[in-house]
Amino acid sequence: MAGNPFRSKVGPAPDSSSGRPRSGVRNQSLNVAKSGTVSAVWAALIGNLLVAAAKFVAAALTGSAAMLSEAVHSLVDTVNEVLLLYGIARSTHRADRLHPLGYGRELYFWSFVVALLIFALGAGVSAYEGIGRVLSPRPIDRPVVIYAVLAVAFVFEGVSWWISLRAFGATRRNLGWWEAFRRSKDPPAFIVVFEDSAALLGILVAAAGTTAALYTGDARWDGVASLVIAAILAGVAVLLAQESKALLLGERADPALSDAILHTAAGIPGVCSANSIITIQIAPHNVVATLSLDFVDTLRAPEIEAAVAELENRIRRAYPDVSALFVKPQSVLAAAASLEAGGITMTPDPPPNETEADSRGDG
Repeated sequence: MAGNPFRSKVGPAPDSSSGRPRSGVRNQSLNVAKSGTVSAVWAALIGNLLVAAAKFVAAALTGSAAMLSEAVHSLVDTVNEVLLLYGIARSTHRADRLHPLGYGRELYFWSFVVALLIFALGAGVSAYEGIGRVLSPRPIDRPVVIYAVLAVAFVFEGVSWWISLRAFGATRRNLGWWEAFRRSKDPPAFIVVFEDSAALLGILVAAAGTTAALYTGDARWDGVASLVIAAILAGVAVLLAQESKALLLGERADPALSDAILHTAAGIPGVCSANSIITIQIAPHNVVATLSLDFVDTLRAPEIEAAVAELENRIRRAYPDVSALFVKPQSVLAAAASLEAGGITMTPDPPPNETEADSRGDG
């Protein structure tokens, strides 16, 4: 027998000298680097770097706690964009013997780190500075400098936000914005949108705090604004951490893709029933699928092998994001018995109308 019908890899055959696929997983991951997400991350990096420098100068000149919080916020965002670009680059590394499915989850790991940094550094420093200024108020000097820097920062952040929103919007299909965020498999795309949205809100809060402090003569409003900025950053960080964690742990692929693969498998000659499927999202454009198929009892091993090969070809052409496909020949009764016994090796994906929020939960 030329191959093993029980285990099937979608993609080019491995290089016999190295055991690595000639393209396969690497080509799937490269789709990330070619997407509009990278452009959005670069735009955010350049904008945040310029804005952070201006805010630190303004904070030093004016003594504003809200401005210092905003400066730290922009600096953290700059570091975050660097980490996201690093994660994208790492996720494109070629699969090897130690990582046969590639390095796609590096992207999810660094996205989770970014969420932690927003909470620990962005929200933490802002809260510390805000509490200090509420307990020990300090008059604001040169408010004109604050307003000028905030206005420039709002323009830069607004441009970055628009670029990131367009890049994310291009991937949401006919979904609503919130549902698209919850279902997204591309953390950099929605992280930049949330970072820029938090930055715009933070700028408005800093301006409001400065205005209140000047109008009332009570400098504690400056500290209050810093605390509000900390709360915004903490909320965004928790939300991003929850989404990134779900992907890092191994989230299913889009249920619509699972249904499409099952439908394709059911149409292969010699397949009696496509029993069930499980999918794992390795990277934004890298999915591993495992199928339970019931073949006609009279088929011999070479015929099963041919059926699996035909399934591979159809999946490869129609759904290039599927980088690996594993087939388990299993009768309908055996598959049902396995599920009733509580087996998890072939648990079917939930229906397509079930939202990702159900699987990600609140933790």
